[in-house]
Amino acid sequence: MNSFRTEIENPVVERDILELERKIRLFREGQLDPEKFRSLRLARGVYGQRQPGVQMIRIKIPYGKLRATQLERIAQVSDEYSTGKLHITTRQDLQIHYVDLDRTPELWAELERDQVTLREACGNTVRNVTASETAGIDPQEAFDVSPYAQAVFEYFLRNPVGQELGRKFKVSFSGSDADTGLSYMHDLGFLARIQGRQRGFKVLIGGGLGAQPRHADVLYEFLEADRIIPLMEAVLRVFDRHGERKSRAKARMKFLLKEMGLEAFRERIREEWPALPYPVYPIDTETYPKPVPAVQAPEIPTVENPSAYQAWKQNNVLPQRQPGYVAVGLKVKLGNFSTEQARALAALASRYAAGELRLTLRQNILLPYVKERWLPYFYERLKALGLAEPGYQSAADITACPGTDTCNLGIASSTGIAAELERLLKAEYPHFQSNPDVVIKISGCMNACGQHTMAHIGFQGMSIRTPDKRVAPALQVLLGGGNLGGGQGLFADKVIKVPSRRGPDALRRILDDYQAHGQGQAYHTYYQARGQQYFYALLKSLADTATLTDEDFIDWGAREKYEKAIGVGECAGVVIDLVATLLLEGREKLEEARQALAGEKWAAALYHAYSAQIHTAKALLTGEGVTTNTHAGILEDFDLHFTGQDKPFGVQPFRDSVLAIQQHAPEADFASRYLKQAAAFLDLAETFRQNNLRYAG
Repeated sequence: MNSFRTEIENPVVERDILELERKIRLFREGQLDPEKFRSLRLARGVYGQRQPGVQMIRIKIPYGKLRATQLERIAQVSDEYSTGKLHITTRQDLQIHYVDLDRTPELWAELERDQVTLREACGNTVRNVTASETAGIDPQEAFDVSPYAQAVFEYFLRNPVGQELGRKFKVSFSGSDADTGLSYMHDLGFLARIQGRQRGFKVLIGGGLGAQPRHADVLYEFLEADRIIPLMEAVLRVFDRHGERKSRAKARMKFLLKEMGLEAFRERIREEWPALPYPVYPIDTETYPKPVPAVQAPEIPTVENPSAYQAWKQNNVLPQRQPGYVAVGLKVKLGNFSTEQARALAALASRYAAGELRLTLRQNILLPYVKERWLPYFYERLKALGLAEPGYQSAADITACPGTDTCNLGIASSTGIAAELERLLKAEYPHFQSNPDVVIKISGCMNACGQHTMAHIGFQGMSIRTPDKRVAPALQVLLGGGNLGGGQGLFADKVIKVPSRRGPDALRRILDDYQAHGQGQAYHTYYQARGQQYFYALLKSLADTATLTDEDFIDWGAREKYEKAIGVGECAGVVIDLVATLLLEGREKLEEARQALAGEKWAAALYHAYSAQIHTAKALLTGEGVTTNTHAGILEDFDLHFTGQDKPFGVQPFRDSVLAIQQHAPEADFASRYLKQAAAFLDLAETFRQNNLRYAG
């Protein structure tokens, strides 16, 4: 690791990478608890695969915007440390697979040479900030949301309030009421608004997908732009303190909001406001990098197949608000492309566009700032790369998670059935390549990484049992979801479960029925008019398991008989309850607080000191067999068991002393006093624990 120490300009990043290398070494030597190590590596984008001994690396691409030089760097890293393949996620990240754990610090250091990070791409953290891929070029947008998404990314990266949440936290930005950032299904969603001459956002809170989708509530119809970062910090503090931590299935923001209620949540936000480092946080949009389109023209070729070119131009080229320029959409099948294609795209963007690319929420690539008169050149170049297929963001462009290919939680193949359905659409329904109003999405399990629960037509990987107790791969068919715009959306109904091999027949029946009776309606409108029972009857005969053939027991893309095998999921990190580990974490947080105090980062010092006390209190409660679900519960339970007359920690309520953090602005004097309080508490707690162990021995 020392070989790249001096190559990283940012000392904070360097320490982070060296710490990962140290923790890997301790884990290999058996000196680090496996669960603690898992939590640490997930927060650094290192995710276990279905295949033993290798890792998936998730690379964080804020709001999907990539400089061409960054894409070249990622391609180089994939060739060196992985398999030369790249995968676009539904959150605008990039993933590479089959990476040796011991090489991940070195890989991360290589990425950071072009300011590409792994930090907080996974785990119980603020995940990648997503946004409309057309931000800054959309003719309909209120304003460019890119600077605001960038500011949120920068502010919360490594911010202590978002490092050890009960579960992941997701944020999106949309520039117009089309809401292409899908605000209604996020923990926090921001829709650009202008009120008078002031920029701001409609704010939605508490949305989510998964097994129990929830539509976000409107927190503010209009919030000034300089208040979005303070608001998000207050929301995170409330989520961190009151969010569930024992039951992972109930630990998302949507469950906390449902339990607490919107008005009570608003009151909790107000309680946090005095403790925020910035009551307002102006975002400098003027210094945000401006695109510099190419001026030297390529040699424009004669298009070999004019009709194919026109089909591509009609379906894959988007108008821009900038006169004379268009954006070119690339349909990337299932989000997978090669490093060879990546390098060619980076070169194309650098020479003849503006040196940037956008990753979309539907696993595609958008190339902005292309001069319209240069389109024939781009078409021929993309065709040579295998990236000029029409149907960008259309019904023929299916979204799918990796499923059983690499994910521990995959139940059935999502990529296999997706490839088959795309083949079917191309062969039997070619006109759907120009239909953007039917959205098809597939997930390999209920966690909805493929976003099937918000699709017009969704499929979820499952298993199905036959009358003679055999198990076959299956698909839950969901219908009627959709984005309505303006922060409104519909979640799809579960209609019926069919064997996976009958998935193509199910899609045929759905599309044939829609073509025969839809009369030009949007699919979700047509579905609502007919109703769930109509579609259940339409598909019912496909669900009969008594007539399965041997082929039905082999999943799409597989050769061997299906076997249901689910590993331990890692998407949301883990809950650590070992007493010694918690005490150690308390000490680590206290040291981070001291470092922040020395650097005059008062807010960070305070939150680290708060976390140190929470970890330590939880350790002692765990040692007494007391189950704790939330930070708020830890504070209450600690007073119940450890403070009061004749109790080991005196009569001063622990809750009051810890929650003093809510009552004071983050300033030097209070930060110093609060840190001393935390240090004294940790010393007393460790002495108490040692005495208990000696007594027990």
